[in-house]
Amino acid sequence: MAWWLWMLGGILLLAAEVATPGGFFAIFFGAGAILVGAARVAGWGGPAWADWLLFPVVSVALLALFRRPLMRRFSLNTSKPVDRLENESATVLEEIAPGGLGKAELRGASWNARTSGTAALARGQRCRVERVEGLTLWLRAE
Repeated sequence: MAWWLWMLGGILLLAAEVATPGGFFAIFFGAGAILVGAARVAGWGGPAWADWLLFPVVSVALLALFRRPLMRRFSLNTSKPVDRLENESATVLEEIAPGGLGKAELRGASWNARTSGTAALARGQRCRVERVEGLTLWLRAE
């Protein structure tokens, strides 16, 4: 394959990385294609099968060496919670006995709720979310 096709393919892969939220994958294959094109320009090219063998080897090597440091550098490998519900105010929809299960409204949605204290929670009472376990709110009286 001609050197300029490798360069063009590499540039297209680099553009794909910029255009998509892929997490640093296409960039290494783009760099691999550009390096294969540069090797052809420098006269290091051999038969076509050698280019097609060199391309994935170089790309995967770059991926293995540089993806993790790039992810750390741009803080893309840390998962952040979308939202926290602790200490939010909820309204009890039905009475909840100590240790029992009931319903509470939080941000306009109905949730399963349990009381974290020893006192019952009355219908309409405002409470604070102490913790969330799955789809169940643990509430304490305000």
